[in-house]
Amino acid sequence: MDEIDEYGRRIGFALERIERGVVALKAHAPAVLPGREAGPDNPVWAEFAAQDKAEIARLREALDAERAEKAQLAERVRALREKQETTLSAMEKRLVQATQVMEVAQAENTRLKRANADLAEANRVLVEAGTDPAPHLVNSALQAELDALRAERALEVAELDAILAGLEPLIETHGKRG
Repeated sequence: MDEIDEYGRRIGFALERIERGVVALKAHAPAVLPGREAGPDNPVWAEFAAQDKAEIARLREALDAERAEKAQLAERVRALREKQETTLSAMEKRLVQATQVMEVAQAENTRLKRANADLAEANRVLVEAGTDPAPHLVNSALQAELDALRAERALEVAELDAILAGLEPLIETHGKRG
């Protein structure tokens, strides 16, 4: 884009120089060809006019080419922005999913810690009860152990979900290539 602006600036300066040259030639034409007036009937002026027209046509072609290139570059930039927005949107979606999976895993981890603390407390009470514990203490200890095992399994499932969520984009990418 900067090159296009630079070319446009150069072309503008070239047109200004041409205009100054034409004005200077008009001012000095009688000295160049004594007895002749400046104008279309003067052969020197006709040659300069033809050269000016050719130069102007060449500069306009160059300007049109630069405009076309600028349009192509603008289209490429637009396509890149679209791709970037699509990629960013997909990444944001994956981040939200990963965050949800991690929140579930964190909740299961907290549940496991609480179940293990309950199990430890039930076992402590059971040990304090001695060799002949009351049946409700045994039931309480067994229930605490079951709760701890269930919490551990739930945490493992949450961890596997997190792993699968991380692998899913890789599998999709591999599937697209294959």
